Amino acid sequence: MAVIPVELAGRGYQVRVGAGLLADLPAQCGALLRKRAVPIVTDANVAAHWRETVDAALNGAGFAPRWLVLEPGESAKSWGTLERLMDWLLAEEVERGDHVLALGGGVIGDLTGFAAAILKRGCGFVQLPTTLLAQVDSSVGGKTAINTAAGKNLVGAFHQPSLVLADLGTLDTLPAREMGAGYAEVIKYGILGDPAFFAWCEANGPAVLAGDRAAQEYAVTESVRAKARVVAEDERETTGMRALLNLGHTFGHALEAHTGFSDRLLHGEAVALGMVLAARYSARRGYISAADAGRIAASIASAGLSSEVSALGLNCDGATLVAHMLHDKKMDAGTLPFVLLHGIGTAFLDKAVSLEDVAAFLEIELRAH
Repeated sequence: MAVIPVELAGRGYQVRVGAGLLADLPAQCGALLRKRAVPIVTDANVAAHWRETVDAALNGAGFAPRWLVLEPGESAKSWGTLERLMDWLLAEEVERGDHVLALGGGVIGDLTGFAAAILKRGCGFVQLPTTLLAQVDSSVGGKTAINTAAGKNLVGAFHQPSLVLADLGTLDTLPAREMGAGYAEVIKYGILGDPAFFAWCEANGPAVLAGDRAAQEYAVTESVRAKARVVAEDERETTGMRALLNLGHTFGHALEAHTGFSDRLLHGEAVALGMVLAARYSARRGYISAADAGRIAASIASAGLSSEVSALGLNCDGATLVAHMLHDKKMDAGTLPFVLLHGIGTAFLDKAVSLEDVAAFLEIELRAH
């Protein structure tokens, strides 16, 4: 088991990565489980695979698991589901000193974390991420949110978990498409800040996706280490450092918005395509070579992810996608910063991007074959 500390002043916590952590849940959580009743939020897909394991672990240690099982999918990150979750937590008499367990992917983690942030002005929660994407990205760092009609993650809070347990065994039950979507966030850390890790991903990505446990542990551990360093330096995204983690997200969120935040385009798939677009736009601006942009696109495609926005068959133009970007939460004084690249492993924040030029660029990408 690998243990990665997330160093925050007075509020640090651990991310533990290994197989079998859910079966050892009471020992892993220790004093965080301070009452017999343990509230757990999950979705129906995860419950079908892991509820029995978690029940056995908790019951065997004298605890009484209490479950709220939600419908799977991005639609759960909504006002209606948040209200249902809050009412359930209050009915379960969850107190500020208690910890709610979030068992699932990024949707469950984001939703449960936001509920924990606002319940009685803040209670504890533990992240139990069951997807590759959640293990390497959304479960670490304290960003919690729900979606609204105006856009993705526009209502939320920074609220750090008390512990993250990334059980690699849960990856065995993921569909191949979900693994690919998560892998996009793995390779992101190489593209934005670590060329050696990017090269490792190029060589070992197929092993990660095929279920090689050693490769998976290395991929998750190194990804978490990278994110932990950034979060420790810029927890609330005020210096610009943490904003670099949004590589691919501005383009990706626009694609997600246009496809209705649906299963037509998973978040990781959108980020993967968004990173390709960020690389190509960086080349358009003369920041990187066309060869580097091509290498990034090839690495995305080799993981079975789309590297061409035209393949989505979107019925829109570049201006329409840019209009979605105007709802981005990173908008500041009417301008939208973009995470672009000076090279593989060197990301930077460009605050002088013309949205008209972005629209023209996307128009070309939408029509490319």
